Amino acid sequence: MTTDPPPGLTRFNTSSDSAALTALHEVCASTAWGSALLAHRPYATADALLSASDTATAELTADDLAQAMAAHPPIGRPKPGDPTSAREQRGMAGASDALRAELLELNLAYQDRFGHVFLICATGRTGEQMRDAVRIRIGNSPEQERAVVRTELGRINRIRLTRLVEAAEVGE
Repeated sequence: MTTDPPPGLTRFNTSSDSAALTALHEVCASTAWGSALLAHRPYATADALLSASDTATAELTADDLAQAMAAHPPIGRPKPGDPTSAREQRGMAGASDALRAELLELNLAYQDRFGHVFLICATGRTGEQMRDAVRIRIGNSPEQERAVVRTELGRINRIRLTRLVEAAEVGE
């Protein structure tokens, strides 16, 4: 029994390179990641696309990771008017002012230590869980943290790609 690919995957596979790169850039701001995924179109299944994403994420250089992270807002401060960051950081919606202030302080300390935004796959996590994660991760070595960041970016990319390929219409 053969099942048709999700509508978003068909649209992604058949769209122009420019349109596909624009969609990929919304998932991950790394040019190298987007180019790697574009180069392997068409994808037979959503799983094939996710697998290609995992491979491309694993191959990102330090500069590519920095480019990807630069597009992510700090935890607790989603980009105004950006439904993706608001949806992903939903766990902060009911956070107290004290928790928001603590996260701001931790975000700044983390950024001072590592030189980039604290990146975590926030989907499904509470504000307290994200706070606890930054508290733990700020003690990582730069090498340990780079590995954690790569894993978190991979999770974020998978969630965003899944939404892209499952969407019946552009912009869902």
